[in-house]
Amino acid sequence: MLGRRDQLSVKNPDEIRRMRAAGLVVAAALAAVEAAAVAGTTTAALDALARDVIREHGARPSFPEVPGYRHTLCVSVNEQVVHGIPGSRALRDGDLVSVDCGAILDGWHGDAAISIHVGGPAAARREDRALSEATRAALWAGLAAFRVGARLNDVGGAVEDAVQEQRDRHGLDFGIVEGYTGHGIGRAMHEEPDVYNYRVKGRTATVRSGATVAIEPMVTLGSPETSVLADDWTVVTVDGSAAAHWEHTVAATDAGIWVLTALDGGAAELTARGAPYGPLE
Repeated sequence: MLGRRDQLSVKNPDEIRRMRAAGLVVAAALAAVEAAAVAGTTTAALDALARDVIREHGARPSFPEVPGYRHTLCVSVNEQVVHGIPGSRALRDGDLVSVDCGAILDGWHGDAAISIHVGGPAAARREDRALSEATRAALWAGLAAFRVGARLNDVGGAVEDAVQEQRDRHGLDFGIVEGYTGHGIGRAMHEEPDVYNYRVKGRTATVRSGATVAIEPMVTLGSPETSVLADDWTVVTVDGSAAAHWEHTVAATDAGIWVLTALDGGAAELTARGAPYGPLE
C-alpha cells in the first residue's frame, strides 16, 4: 500500500452506485462472519463463510487476486494487527478478532474491516473493549472529515485527534500503527493515494466530488511498533499488546459523505457527528 502518488481520482455517480453495490456485499459477508465468530469456530471456517456469502451475491472475493494470497479474509487475533491468514486456529471467548474483507462486483471493489469480541463484550477485557471502541471512533472521525473541499490530511488529523481523545477518556496508552495505511479504491482494490491515520507534513490532495477511498485505522493497546511473522503476511505488535482494526470504503459527493460499506450508508454515525450525509440514491 506504500509508494502510490498523492492523487485522488474521481468516479461518476453511476460508478459510485456500483461501488455501493459491492460495498453492500462486503457488509453482508462481515455481518455473517460476526454472527459466526463464536468460541470453537476456526478462522478458516469464517473464511469459507465469507467466500460463500460473497459468491451468493454474484460477486467474487478481492483478496485472492493479491499476488501470493489465496484467502477471502484476513483474520487477525489479539496481538495480530492485520493480514492474519485464516487457518486451523479456534477462537476463544475473550479474543479480539479483526476481520478484513473485500469483494468485487461488476468490476468495482468494496473493502471494510471490523473488530469482534468473541463471546460478546462481556467476555472481553475492559481495555480490549476500550481499544476497539477507540479505533472505531477514530474511523468515523476520519470518515466525517472526508468531504468535498477538505484536504486528505484532514482525514489523518481527525483520526489522530480521535485516538488522543480516546486515550484521555480511557486512561490508556493507545498507539497508532504506522507503515500501513488506507488507500484509494475503485476499479482496483488499492488505488492512489495512501490515506494516513495521522497528520503528515506537506501538501496533500484536495477531496473532490466523486473521490473514493478506504479509511482504516489500526490501533494498539501499547507500542505501535510491529513486525511480520515468518508467513510473510501476518503483522503483529512487537510488545504483544492487543490491536484493533476498523475500515470502511467511502465516497465524497456534492451532497456530503456516503459510506459505501455501511448498511445504512453511514447515516446514523455521520448525523451524530454533525457531518453531511450524502447518498446517491
